[in-house]
Amino acid sequence: MVTLPALAGVVAERLYTGQEALALGDIGPYELIEGRIVNMSPVKPKHGKYEARFAKALMDFVDEHQLGEVQTGEVGIYVRRNPDTVRAADVLYISNERLAQVTPDDFLDAPPELVVEVVSPTDSWTEIRKKVKEYLGAGVNVVLVIDPEAKTLTLYRSPTAVRELTPADTLTLEDILPGFSVPVQDLF
Repeated sequence: MVTLPALAGVVAERLYTGQEALALGDIGPYELIEGRIVNMSPVKPKHGKYEARFAKALMDFVDEHQLGEVQTGEVGIYVRRNPDTVRAADVLYISNERLAQVTPDDFLDAPPELVVEVVSPTDSWTEIRKKVKEYLGAGVNVVLVIDPEAKTLTLYRSPTAVRELTPADTLTLEDILPGFSVPVQDLF
């Protein structure tokens, strides 16, 4: 077993593929950035609360209509290959159609339709925008960024197609989940 430093942001020196990183077993939370393992800190309870609220609203709808899966818990998604970059999504929705394309026992190699990222106090907006661009570039249809401090949801359909919602708004995702609707205030 390879022992990696447990500090957030510490980068392992060796380059790994996604499969090699998986083979390391339980090394704690990490992302694979251009082949380098970057350890992540566990999230705080407040962060987890926002993940759970959004995941529940989404899961209730997706399960009722048997549309696919909602996944949580820093799910690994390939956003680039050679060298591999695997980002860890807080929450995602992937349709049955795309699930059928996923390679078993690997990180997601078919892009989900939706990725949700919850902003932590230690996150920089530069890093968040970079992740958004990577997800969109990998084929994710919508990236939703939840900012608990500002109480806003920001939807990205491209780096320039951006829409910010406040607690007075209602979130709908007609292009990927027709009929889904939740008051933004219910997520905070």
